[in-house]
Amino acid sequence: MPSRDQIVHLDGPWTHREISANGTRFHLADAGGDGPLVLLLHGFPQFWWSWHNQLASLPAAGYRAVSVDLRGYGGSDKPPRGYDLVTLADDAAGLVRALGEANAIVVGHDWGGLLAWTMAVYHPKVVQRIVAVSAPHPLRLRRAVREDPRGQGWAARNTVKFQVPRWEHRLVADDAAAIGALLHEWSAPGWPDERSERLIRQAFQIPGVAHCALEYQRWLIRSLPRPDGIRYARRMRSPIQVPTLQLHGAQDTCVLPRSAQGSGRYVEASYRWKLLDGAGHFPHQERPRAFDAQLLGWLSDPESEL
Repeated sequence: MPSRDQIVHLDGPWTHREISANGTRFHLADAGGDGPLVLLLHGFPQFWWSWHNQLASLPAAGYRAVSVDLRGYGGSDKPPRGYDLVTLADDAAGLVRALGEANAIVVGHDWGGLLAWTMAVYHPKVVQRIVAVSAPHPLRLRRAVREDPRGQGWAARNTVKFQVPRWEHRLVADDAAAIGALLHEWSAPGWPDERSERLIRQAFQIPGVAHCALEYQRWLIRSLPRPDGIRYARRMRSPIQVPTLQLHGAQDTCVLPRSAQGSGRYVEASYRWKLLDGAGHFPHQERPRAFDAQLLGWLSDPESEL
């Protein structure tokens, strides 16, 4: 397998940087100039490169696009703790400030989407707008799992498996074959292409990544009855006060579209929902042109600012 640096520091129209925020060192890819900052947050089981299409399309439209390796992933630090959504929101808010900006448009996929929702509640002054991709509002997701056990409950079965100690060893076995299988299972036919699958599987095998990635999943379940989880759920009832776009693949088998719908009830500002045909759980990679058209159209629409 290539070295960590070869996997993380892929060439493209961006600059690789390391920035410290919230007591943690982060690797990120920075593209664009002086336009509004768009902070791109990846999900499981990926890394910053999942946004490589948008690192080209957003700067071409006048934005500064920055894609970061979340805590525990890629070239970022892999501390033993801090994989709860509140700490992760603190990380992302600190990154916005460390990048020299007062606020940012936050675009998050999967776990990055849950993080975007959380930032809008915990750090509203740092968030200009949010875009949640393949990610219901965290409270909507809890409700969907509870009320639809044969649908979203079954779709989320991997999160239950990930609670088992040392399950990460199964995910990296045989050149992370299980990760490749999940990518195919969750996406629409035709994706991932060979290069995307190879890079994602290689990045997941960087030492420490598999364990840290599952710590996210373990917090999600184990915190439910604990005081920290109860406090988080109570705080997340606060209405979202920033414009929100929710994009979802029509063929997503990881987070079912019906599970994501209904998140708008938590938004008091402008809200838009769009289902992308022909895409599964990774619409920004499976259908990048259709995804970018929705994203850029919403960002340029003055009505979406209301």
